[in-house]
Amino acid sequence: MSTGARFSLSSLATRPLRALIETHRKYGMEWWLLVIGAIIVLSIISMAVFADSLARFDPLDQDAGPQLAPPSAEHPFGTDNLNRDILSRMIHGSRTILGVAFAAAAISSLIGVTLGVFSGFVGGALDRVFSLVMDSIYSFPGLILAIAFAAMLGPGVVNITLAVAVIYIPTYFRLVRGQTLSIKQEIYVEAARAIGAKRWTIIGRYVLPNIVATIVVIFSLNIADAIMTEAALSYIGLGLPAGIPDWGMDLSMGKKYLPSGTWWMVTFPGLMIMVLALGFTLVGEALAEILNPRLLER
Repeated sequence: MSTGARFSLSSLATRPLRALIETHRKYGMEWWLLVIGAIIVLSIISMAVFADSLARFDPLDQDAGPQLAPPSAEHPFGTDNLNRDILSRMIHGSRTILGVAFAAAAISSLIGVTLGVFSGFVGGALDRVFSLVMDSIYSFPGLILAIAFAAMLGPGVVNITLAVAVIYIPTYFRLVRGQTLSIKQEIYVEAARAIGAKRWTIIGRYVLPNIVATIVVIFSLNIADAIMTEAALSYIGLGLPAGIPDWGMDLSMGKKYLPSGTWWMVTFPGLMIMVLALGFTLVGEALAEILNPRLLER
C-alpha cells in the first residue's frame, strides 16, 4: 500500500475523533453527557431489536434451568422462582418497556403540542378552557393519576400506554402554549399577518420550527419518566398481563424472595430500569443545554 493511501486511511479513521473533540470544545461537558446517554439508549434499543438473537432462552420457558439458581456461566443473571432465565427476560423485557414508553410519549406529545399551539395562537375563551383543564390534570401527582387510569382501564399494553400518556399531556401543553404566546407577538409573525398569511401557514412556518427544540427535550425527559411510571404500575400489579416479560413485574416478583438471600431477582430488573431511565435523562438534560442559544454565547 502506498504512503498516500495509508495517510488517507489514517486521516479517515481519526476524523470522527477530531469531530468529537471539536464538538466538546464548542458545547463543553454537556456534549459528553449526550454521548454517554445516547450510548446507553442505543445499546438497550439494539438489545430490544435483536432480542430473539441475543436471548439464549425463551423468556417464558419454565424449564430453562434450576429454580432460583444464582448467577452462573449458564445463567449470567440467574433464574427466578419459575425456573426462567432472568437474562432472557431482561432482554425481551426491554421491548415491552421501550414500546410502552415511546408510544406513551408519542401520544402525549401529539395531543399536548397540538392543543398547546392551537390554544396559545387562538387565545380567547378556548384558551382559558384548555388551560383550566390542563392545570387541573397537572395539579394531580403524576403517579397517582396514572394509578387511577390504570385501575380504571385494566391491564394490557394499550391500556397501560394510555394511562401513562395522559399524565404528560399537560406538560407539553403548558410549555408549548407559553412559547406560542411569545412567538405570535414577534415582529415577523405580525408582518406575516399584515401581508395576508393564513393562520395555519403562520403556525407551520413560524411557530412550529421555533418550538421543535423544546419538544425534543421534553420528549427525551418524558420517556425517562414514562419508564419509571410504567415500571411502578407493573410493580404494584396494575401493569401488563403475566404472559408479557416486564422489568417492573420481575422486580415485584423478586421482592418476595429477597429476605431469603435471592438478591439477583430484584437487582438486575432494578438496574435495567435505572440505567435506561438514566440514559434518556442524560440525553434530555444535555439537549436542553446544547439547544439553549445562551450556551453558545459562552
